Amino acid sequence: QVQLVESGGGLVQAGGSLRLSCTASGRTFTNYAVGWFRQAPGKEREFVAAIRWDGAYLRYADSVKGRFTISRDSPKNTVYLQMNSLNSEDTAVYYCARYRDRFWFGVRQVDYDYWGQGTQVTVSS
Repeated sequence: QVQLVESGGGLVQAGGSLRLSCTASGRTFTNYAVGWFRQAPGKEREFVAAIRWDGAYLRYADSVKGRFTISRDSPKNTVYLQMNSLNSEDTAVYYCARYRDRFWFGVRQVDYDYWGQGTQVTVSS
């Protein structure tokens, strides 16, 4: 089993920054892609960013390109999401998830099997 725990969420003013962390316990992230997703009130959960198992390939949703950066620290079993220039549309619960297959990569939610409980990000205007 893999347990994922997100942290770093909170309330921030528009234009501000937050860094989310996702730490794995039990089995690790080693050799697995990790993604961040978010769900805003009244909306479906959507893809935000993903990082390949070796950190060499990254993908971002168009809505966050240039503002968000995903990274990983494998020895710490932690994946980060640095969020800059936040705006009200970024308000959501943010989830991290581990891709189901080793050495593969994708952005579809259905292909991620382990999920964290989520962390709330609220951006005030």
